[in-house]
This record gives sequence, structure tokens and C-alpha cells, in this order.
Amino acid sequence: MGPLALITGGAGFIGSHLADALLREGYRVRVLDRLQAQVHGPRAQRPTYLADDVELMQGDVCDPLAVRRAVQGAEVVYHLAARVGVGQSMYQVADYTVVNDAGTAVLLEAMLQHPVRRLIVASSMSIYGEGRYRDASGGFVDDAARAVDNMKDGRWEPTDTGGQALTAVPTPESKPARLASVYALNKHCQEQLCLVVGRAYGIATVALRFFNVYGPRQALSNPYTGVLAIFASRLLNGRPPIVYEDGQQRRDFVSVYDVARACVLAMDAPLPSDAPAVFNIGSGQPRTVVEVAERLAAVLQRRIEPRVSGEYRQGDIRHCFADIERARRVLGYEPRVAFEDGLAELATWLSRQPAEDQVDRARAELSTRGLTA
Repeated sequence: MGPLALITGGAGFIGSHLADALLREGYRVRVLDRLQAQVHGPRAQRPTYLADDVELMQGDVCDPLAVRRAVQGAEVVYHLAARVGVGQSMYQVADYTVVNDAGTAVLLEAMLQHPVRRLIVASSMSIYGEGRYRDASGGFVDDAARAVDNMKDGRWEPTDTGGQALTAVPTPESKPARLASVYALNKHCQEQLCLVVGRAYGIATVALRFFNVYGPRQALSNPYTGVLAIFASRLLNGRPPIVYEDGQQRRDFVSVYDVARACVLAMDAPLPSDAPAVFNIGSGQPRTVVEVAERLAAVLQRRIEPRVSGEYRQGDIRHCFADIERARRVLGYEPRVAFEDGLAELATWLSRQPAEDQVDRARAELSTRGLTA
């Protein structure tokens, strides 16, 4: 029998694909997952897509006993368990902080009793806030921000202190964190907790900062999940995707297969001794949100134009896309799935899925709390 890998949150979208990849590598895979209703539905059953060879332990990452049982015997731990959603995190502050931050602390304490060879934690591009920019003189700007008054007037692009336009460029791992949401704060805390404790106790620890992950198995009825799944739930119900601002904000969309492969690479790659092992995992290719909505409609054969709302949400940023050179150099990571191919496969999978559109309910939640304008 092969060595054992534990994936917290492993019954979800990314975790289940990682489980498949680890099984192919000869690992035994154990998953700890509470099967949260917002992701898995009210019946809390084992997902049909989760490989039969995966050992599923239903339990909460905040439960010390459940976590100790899950960690026992594991050689490698992937910590993916988290509440996910920028908007929802701004009003479910306590729940997000308990699950994401306290849950990570519970896991780390369990690993002190049951040491592992390596810990890989799922971080997020959200910790950057705005991505990196260049100003008119060619200098980097890492603290770009948008004034609320400008956004109320539909002036969406960040500017320098003199009001001059900035140019978005790829964001490297060296850019300082700019935490614009509770979720971003949680992910930064998760990442730093793992790195600090790993360094203190000699556990080789890797933080992977995922950008906008897409692919089959995303929860289509969760209105706080990835933007492609949210757009798909609208399109499959004959409704237009709702695009905030003017739709020209740029993101980095990366296939879940590339993300799973990066996770496997992070398990054995030699880690740098002169800097924390933190890596961007994206495609390195920026795309506008409105372009993505239009292309998804085309592959789903829905002649529905996105509705550009002109609204903005508290905590949203304008542009952020990945510089992936460090992951290439250290992990040997190279994205393989072209966006066109990934969308085509996603469309095939989507055509067989029920999709309950909860977007209007989520928008109303944000609006009543003053988080949209």
C-alpha cells in the first residue's frame, strides 16, 4: 500500500480532483469534510464524483477529535477546508473566521501530535487586494486603491496620487498583502499560521495562492463560489449573467486540472531556504469578466448577453492576474489546459447538471447590508 495523504475539505471541487491525481500517483487518500449544505446540498451525502477508493471521514475541521483521527498515519496533509466567498464573508464574519482561522489552528495542533512530512495549504489571490500596477514613469505600484467616490461615478480604474492612469501588470508573490475582505484576511491568516508553525516545528510547508479556478464539479447552486459557476447557473436557467462595474475588470482563470497538478508537484519539490515557499497558481493569462461571460454563453449555446450592472461590491478589486514564474522555476509547474478546451469540457459537464439560481438572493443579502452600490 502507498503512503497516506489527507485532504481537508477534500469532498469539494478542488479537493476531489486532487484526490483523483493523488490516487494516480499511488497514494492512499483520506478526506475530512463536513459536507456543508451550501456546497453539497441538505442531505450531506458522499458526492457521486468522489472516487470510490477515497476514505471519507465526515467531520468538522474545528473538531479536535475528528481532526486528530484524520491526521493519524498521514504522510502529507493538504489543507483545503475553508468557507469560501468574498461577499458572504463580509456579513458571516464569525463563521468564516472560526472555520478558516480556528480550524487551521486545530489542524496544526493535531499535526504536532502526529507529525507529517509536508503540509500544503490552499491560499488565495484575494490576499493581494489590487494586483500590481505600473505608473507613467515605469515604477511599480503595489498599494493601488480605488476611491469610493470614483466608483460611484463609474470611474473604475485605479489611479496614482495625481489622478494619472495606472497599467495592470502580472502580480508576483513578492507583492505585499492588501486585505480588502474578511475572506482575504482569513486566507492570509491560514497561510501565515501554517508557515509559522511549520517553520517552528520543522514541517516542510507550502502555500499555494490559487487564482480563479474553474472546471467540472463546481457547486452550481452556491452563489458565492467561482464566477464561472455563478454565470453558468444563470445561463442554464435562461437568465443573463450579472457583471459588476463595466465588466472590463481582469482576472486569471485556471483549470482545476492544472491546480490539482500543482498540488501534486508541491508535495515533493525541493523548497527554497531563503524565502517562504509561497507560489501563485494561475494561468498567467488575464481575461475580462465580460469576455468570460460571453464565451461561456457561446459554449453553452445560450444566446443571452450578460447584464453589465454598473454596480460595485465592497471588497472587489479591479485587476489581478498571476505572475507564475516562481512556480515554474521551483515546482516545475506549467499550465496545460487552454481556456478554450477547459470551457468546452465545462460546458459538456454543465449540460448534465441541475443548477438552482441563487444569485438574486445573494445580491439581496449584500444590498441589504450596504455592501453593494
